[in-house]
Amino acid sequence: MKKYTNLGSKDTRSGFGAGLTELGQKNENVVALCADLIGSLKMDDFKKNHPDRFFQVGIAEANMIGLAAGMTIGGKIPFTGTFANFSTGRVYDQIRQSVAYSEKNVKICASHAGLTLGEDGATHQILEDIGLMKMLPGVTVINTCDYNQTKAATLAIADHEGPVYLRFGRPVVPNFIPEDMPFEIGKAVVLSEGTDVTIVAIGHLVWEALQAAEELEKEGISAEVINVHTIKPLDEETILKSVGKTGCIVTAEEHNYLGGLGESVSGVLALNKPTPQEFVAVNDVFGESGTPEALMEKYGLNAKSIIEKAKKVITRK
Repeated sequence: MKKYTNLGSKDTRSGFGAGLTELGQKNENVVALCADLIGSLKMDDFKKNHPDRFFQVGIAEANMIGLAAGMTIGGKIPFTGTFANFSTGRVYDQIRQSVAYSEKNVKICASHAGLTLGEDGATHQILEDIGLMKMLPGVTVINTCDYNQTKAATLAIADHEGPVYLRFGRPVVPNFIPEDMPFEIGKAVVLSEGTDVTIVAIGHLVWEALQAAEELEKEGISAEVINVHTIKPLDEETILKSVGKTGCIVTAEEHNYLGGLGESVSGVLALNKPTPQEFVAVNDVFGESGTPEALMEKYGLNAKSIIEKAKKVITRK
C-alpha cells in the first residue's frame, strides 16, 4: 500500500485561516464575517490586511447569516466563521430560508466540529451537523482531513457558485496530504489501493484509516483507503468501483452514524450494489468533556476501531 508521512502536525482551522488570507489577496469580492471568535477561527490575518472587508458581528450568529446572504446580492462572496455548533444548529432556520432556499453564494465555515472540540463538552460538540446540512437542497458539504486539504478546500469553494458548508476542527493533527494535491469538489481521493476491504473516511478519521490500513497489511489484509472529503455531492462512482473490487466497506467519521457519511454511503449501496458495511462513528449519543485523544478512544473513533470493523465486515462477504 502507499504510505503517507506526517509533514508536521497542524490544526485544520489554521488551514482555513491560511486559505482565507490567500483569498483576501486574490479576490476582492471575498468578505469575511465572524461571530466573536476571530482567534479561534484563525481569521486574524484577513482582518488585519482587509479591515474594510471584515465584519465582526458579535455573538449574533443568526444576524451573521442574514448579513452574509444579503452581501451576495451585491456580488460579494461571504465566508462566515464560528464553531460548528453555532454555524448550523443555532442558525438552521436562517440557513434554510436565507441561504439554501434563496440559493445564495454563502460559504459557511465551521471549526471545532465533533468530539475533538474536547473539554467544552456535549453542548458544543455537535455530532449532527453533517446530517443537518446535507439535507438542505443545493448545499455542498465538505469535511477536510488536514491542514493542507483544508487550505485547498477554502480556496476551491470561493470559485464554486452556491452555498457550501466547510467543516474542520480544533486539535493539532497529522498533516499528510501533499500541498500541491488539487482539491476537486465532489471527487473522492483514493489514497491507497487495496483488494480485500474498502475504508472510506472523512475529517480526522482519514489519518486513522491510513494507520489502520498499515496494520491490516501486516496481517495480510489489503485495504483500499478513500478520502471522501465531499459528503454532498457524494462521489458515488469511486465508491461503487471500489466495493466492486473489495466486496465490503467500512465508513469512518467523527459524527453520529445517523445522518452522516455512513448513511449516505448506505443509500448508494442499497440502490446500486448491496454490500456488507460497518460503521465507525458515534453511536447516537451526545459527547462529554475530555481531551480529544481520550474521547476518540472512548467513542471508538480511531485506527483500532477501524481495524476491528474491517475484520468483521470481511467475514460478512
